[in-house]
Amino acid sequence: MSQIFISSSGTEIGKTFVTSILIRQLKAAGHSVNALKPLATGFDPLNSATSDSGEILTALGRDVSTKHVEEITPWRFAAALSPDMAAAREQRSVTFSELTDFCAEKRASEITLIEGIGGIMVPLDTRHTVLDWIEALAAPVLLVVGGYLGTLSHTLTAVEALRARGQQLAGVIVNESADQPVSLLETANVIERFVCPTTVIKLPWLDHYEQAPDLLPMISPYL
Repeated sequence: MSQIFISSSGTEIGKTFVTSILIRQLKAAGHSVNALKPLATGFDPLNSATSDSGEILTALGRDVSTKHVEEITPWRFAAALSPDMAAAREQRSVTFSELTDFCAEKRASEITLIEGIGGIMVPLDTRHTVLDWIEALAAPVLLVVGGYLGTLSHTLTAVEALRARGQQLAGVIVNESADQPVSLLETANVIERFVCPTTVIKLPWLDHYEQAPDLLPMISPYL
């Protein structure tokens, strides 16, 4: 079973959107795929269908039931904060070993997509960040970034952090932001210049998932 970790340079940039695209493209290509969103903050059980977990389940073709949400997102917190802070609000915590063990479980699929939370340096508990999580799993990383002002520094910092820890960067996806100072092409070209030879793919604003560019070449070496 292969794993791909989907992370980002920050929050609300498009990880779930990319995960949903990949699920649909993998299924269309004949691959069996599973997906996990182990950690979720800002989770409202009354609106689970529109949550990140709900979108992933919909892409997988599964009902957005409480049981199915629990299967892919066992750690859910109400406050829209980093996991360590959101858990503290509820007098709970995220046990790092349990998190990594959950992700490492054998599943009946060719590939499992693991969607992280926030950016790569978001704290999970008092000692660990998302980057530690990535390193523990040793899974190739797809980095989703935006086109907003400041994305160049945020993206290159995230790439440098991953490379400094010896992690595999499968690709960078530049997701078009609602408010960006230059074109998506210009932003992607600058990022590509600095992260070469890593593949950079532009993801423009879409009306339907079917309009997305083919993302599979970035992960095909790991299938």
